[in-house]
Amino acid sequence: MSTYTPCGWRALALTLSTASIQPTMAAPQAEARGFAEEAGAHLMLRNGYVYRDNQDGVRDQSRWAQAFIASFDSGFSRGPVGVGLDAFGLLAVRLDTGKSRDDGDIAYFPTDSDGDTEEDLGELGIAFKLRISNTLLQYGDQLPALPVLSYDSSRLLPQTFRGVLLSSEEIDGLTLHAGRFTAQNDNNHSGRDVPGRELDSIELVGASYAFNERLSVALYFSDIEKVARKRYANIVWQLPLAEENTLEFDFDFYRTRYDRDYTRTGKGEDNSIWSLMGTYRRGPHAFILAWQRSIGGFENLDEDGQPVTHGYDFDFGDGGDANYLANAFYSDFNRKDERSWQIGYELDFADLGMPGLTWRTAYVHGSKIDTGRDGTASEREFYNQIQYVVPEGVAKDLSISLYGSIYRASRDLNQDLNEIWLFVDYPLDYP
Repeated sequence: MSTYTPCGWRALALTLSTASIQPTMAAPQAEARGFAEEAGAHLMLRNGYVYRDNQDGVRDQSRWAQAFIASFDSGFSRGPVGVGLDAFGLLAVRLDTGKSRDDGDIAYFPTDSDGDTEEDLGELGIAFKLRISNTLLQYGDQLPALPVLSYDSSRLLPQTFRGVLLSSEEIDGLTLHAGRFTAQNDNNHSGRDVPGRELDSIELVGASYAFNERLSVALYFSDIEKVARKRYANIVWQLPLAEENTLEFDFDFYRTRYDRDYTRTGKGEDNSIWSLMGTYRRGPHAFILAWQRSIGGFENLDEDGQPVTHGYDFDFGDGGDANYLANAFYSDFNRKDERSWQIGYELDFADLGMPGLTWRTAYVHGSKIDTGRDGTASEREFYNQIQYVVPEGVAKDLSISLYGSIYRASRDLNQDLNEIWLFVDYPLDYP
């Protein structure tokens, strides 16, 4: 049982298209059958569309594109030390950009020197791997998915990182990680470390331990050079109540110490943020309540000289999904001193005769946000997500994922908007 599964809409994003290019340690080295014997090739065809209905007189935005996500993962050579490699190729082709040249934070494609959206985007990556017993060492281009370094999986193509990662499962129930990464490539760029998004280095170490099927814990640390040092803790506790009824509590905590080079305040600053989510499952139904609290942060000036505050910042070298808190949807509800609560519901239609169809809805409200101006601000979001995965037949595993948000915020906090994201994914595997 994973102890660090992202909550909110990122849980869907992580399942959409990139599982085939994330190396896993499925078996110990003693069971290795050979470099070629266990090799596999995969191709994900992904069609993505997004429409953003901006409010407050701002022009609407839309993007439509086709992506091809190809990967190859070898087996391991026989012997006490197994050797292998993984490779991937990413390609996205623009189909339509709507009426707006401004990409905003849709992040499908980069813009050229004239401010127009580019027509295509591509990337190649390779990683070498060594395995001894149940310990795996990888070096090269990777898609790390850890609480303090987690690639952004929410766009057309995944964010990638280059570095070294050690994973060990020598003790039953215990997973250890240690790594160092020195470059990143964002979802909407072909080159690494584009201006303003450079990664000097990030070092991490951590562990997760499952005491049994009902209780697990995790603890991770990271140091992002010239940016911040982070600590993360997680506890998941599941209580069986009756047949097909369970109650689960998921506690997540981040403690961040920002570097003075990042804050531009002349000193280091701190933020603590935590969330507690309770989920009651009864057959195909799940009822969710969550509370999230951000404490502290810092204030500086934006490019226009206006005050702007920061609470829990991420995606500055630690990945766009480095937020495993409960209330992470369009908004992350992670601003300075923000308090937020969530009420949600999930339904698995399999028990109703429609296997493969799931639905989730949530309402989140955040308040008492310190904006650096007079008074405080608030924000709220109504989120819906529906997904269908073909369970069998010629189109088996084809998935259609539709999710959207209605977001409203105080005038001095953020822009109101409504948005819809649609992904159609079709995986092809060989053998």
